[in-house]
Amino acid sequence: MDSLITAAARALAAGDPLGALKRIALRDDPPALALRGIAMAQLGDLARAKLLLRNAARAFGPREAVARARCLVAETEIALASRDLGWSAKTLNAARAVLEAHGDHLNAAHARYLEVRRLLLIGRLDDAEELLSTLDPAPLPPALRTVHELAVAGIALRRLQTSPARAALTRAEQAARQARIPMLLAEVENAWSTLQTPAARRIANGEERPLLLEEVEALFASKTVVVDACRYAVRSGSTVIPLTTRPVLFALAQALAEAWPGDVARDVLLARAFGARFVDESHRGRLRVEIGRLRRMLRPVTDIHATKKGFAFSLPHPREVVVLARPVEEEHAAVLAFLADGESWSSSALALALGTSQRTVQRALDSLAASGKTQWFGHGRARRWMTPPLPGFTTTLLLPSPLPGD
Repeated sequence: MDSLITAAARALAAGDPLGALKRIALRDDPPALALRGIAMAQLGDLARAKLLLRNAARAFGPREAVARARCLVAETEIALASRDLGWSAKTLNAARAVLEAHGDHLNAAHARYLEVRRLLLIGRLDDAEELLSTLDPAPLPPALRTVHELAVAGIALRRLQTSPARAALTRAEQAARQARIPMLLAEVENAWSTLQTPAARRIANGEERPLLLEEVEALFASKTVVVDACRYAVRSGSTVIPLTTRPVLFALAQALAEAWPGDVARDVLLARAFGARFVDESHRGRLRVEIGRLRRMLRPVTDIHATKKGFAFSLPHPREVVVLARPVEEEHAAVLAFLADGESWSSSALALALGTSQRTVQRALDSLAASGKTQWFGHGRARRWMTPPLPGFTTTLLLPSPLPGD
C-alpha cells in the first residue's frame, strides 16, 4: 500500500474525511475508491459513498477477498446509517468469516457490532445481548470500545435499567475521549440526554408531572398499580398484564386509573371505550361484559367494583393507581419515536422495526406529513422520511421492546 493510501486511511480512522480526500480525491484505483467511499459516508453523502464502495468491491480482484469483504462491511454500515434495515445478515456474516480467516479481527469485530446495532434498532434485545456477549471490548481500539458500550447502554435503556446504562455510558465517554473522534463524542452525548430528559408523564389524582427514565424504573419496581399507556399494559411490581391486543379493555383500565380513587360513570366509560354518543341497554350490556373481562384479567393486581353511577378500582391501603402516559400525545407516537433519532428512514425499515405492515406505516407517515410533523425527500423506493427530535422529551418508552419484567 502506498504512502498516500496509508495516510488517507489514518485520517479516516481519526475522523478526518477531508484530510483523507485531499490525498486520494483524484484517484480511481480500488483502495482509493474504497477510502473515498468511507470519506463520503463520514461527510453524510451516503448515496455517493455506497456507489464508490460497490465500484471498489468490483474492482478488487478475486484474490483480494479481504479487501472485498471490508468494502461489504463498510457498505453495510452505510445501509445501517441510512436506516436501510433489509440487508442480509448472512452476507455480512460471510464477509466477517473471510476477515477472521485472514486475521483481520478488528474489522470482523466491527461487522459483529453492525449486526448488534441492527438487532437493537428492531427491538430484538435478547439476540443483540447474546451476540454482544461474544465480543470482548478490552483488546479493541477506543472507537470500537465506544460502540460496544453504546450498545450495552442501548439495551439497558430499552429495558429501563438505568444504573447499568449510566455505567456503560461513562465507559463509552471515556473511550470516545481516547478516540478523539467528534462524531463518537456527539453520539455519547445524545445517549446521555435520554437519561436527562422526561420520558413519560405520571397522571394520578387529577394531576400530572413528567418522569425521567430512572423515575419510571422506580415506579415499575414499586407495588403501585401502573396503567402503562406507553406500552399498553397494566403492572404492579413483577406482575405484568399486557393489553396490547385488547384496546377496549385498556381504554377502560386507563379511564378507571385516571379517576382513582373515585369512580367513572357508565356513560363516560362507554364514550371512552366504544365512542358511544348515545347510550342504550345494549351498550350497557356490552360494558358489563367488558368490565367482567377486565376484572378477570386484572385480578392479580387489583379489583373492580360497581358503584351507584359506574365502576372504580378497589385496592388495599396504602397501594395506589397511576397512569404512565406518553411524553406527548400522538396517535402515531411509535413512528415518531424512531424518526426522532434525526436519521432518515424508509417506510420499509420502519415497518420492520415496528413489526407491522409497510402499508400501515405509510398511512401513518402520510398523516404525520399532512400535520407537518414529518418531511420526506426522494421518490419511489428511494423516498426517506425524517423529523427533528421532539424537543425536551426522550422517546425510549415508545420504542417496541419486551415489557420490563417479561
